[in-house]
Amino acid sequence: MTEVPGWFTRATEAPFERSTVDVEGAAINVMSWGTVGKPGLVFVHGGAAHANWWSFVAPMFARDWHAVAFDLSGHGESGRRAQYSQHMWAKEVMTVSEAAAFPGPPVVVGHSLGGMVTIQTAATYGDQLRGAVIVDTPVRRPSPEQEEGRSGRSFRSPGVYATREEAESHFRLIPPQPCENDYIIDWIAYHSIHETPAGWTWKFDPELFKGTLVPLRDQLASVQCRVALFTGDRSAIVDPDTAEYMYELMGRVAPVISIPEAYHHLTLDQPLAFVAALRTLLADWEHSVGFKRERATTVE
Repeated sequence: MTEVPGWFTRATEAPFERSTVDVEGAAINVMSWGTVGKPGLVFVHGGAAHANWWSFVAPMFARDWHAVAFDLSGHGESGRRAQYSQHMWAKEVMTVSEAAAFPGPPVVVGHSLGGMVTIQTAATYGDQLRGAVIVDTPVRRPSPEQEEGRSGRSFRSPGVYATREEAESHFRLIPPQPCENDYIIDWIAYHSIHETPAGWTWKFDPELFKGTLVPLRDQLASVQCRVALFTGDRSAIVDPDTAEYMYELMGRVAPVISIPEAYHHLTLDQPLAFVAALRTLLADWEHSVGFKRERATTVE
């Protein structure tokens, strides 16, 4: 087991507030760090995940930002729906942002499926955002969570276990990847399960990926707010060709930032490098003027 470093303990013990926001009949669980009145920073988790995937990252922005992470409907402690869509999740992003009473448009940061939600949010509500950061989300093929939801068993038939310990021992990253930070895996596994009358099982809705999740080529090409792409240097999901294609869709004026030695779950295996890179990007956006780009509608 890797020794738990001080930064992680400080982050996970940082004070936060929990609230609930209703979005078209679903109660959305929200966690927030920092001070109301500071600029807004909204973190969106990946498929079958939850807000606590950001709970050791978001506090490190609390000095300068009002940082918020929330459970998308069908995930974590939030309510479930009969059907899920990127459009509804994008509406959840904006409703959570409105409830947070940010002093101006927020920056939205989304990983994997959360990156798809971020793209949809930026395409639909771009004039209400300060910027959008897409974190290892492919635009060309389905996200790994979608692929697992359609053809795998982990999401469609989640296991039910007699004890919390047994359930936690079955936690796996999708897609599989190495991660030396056992303490982060343990933290996420602990917050990924809950007890039901049948036993201990995962917090996401098994019907999650039966909704309408559409390719986002046109949405990415139409985004008019500032946008950036973060990738893992060793990611099997966003390879260099996919990153180049997305760079073209973003008008070749948006930064593409590769985190060294990081895989798809780059906030788990290289969390401090990710934080440093995001802090740098946000500082640049605070003190520079964004390019006005043409809509990239001719990329094939």
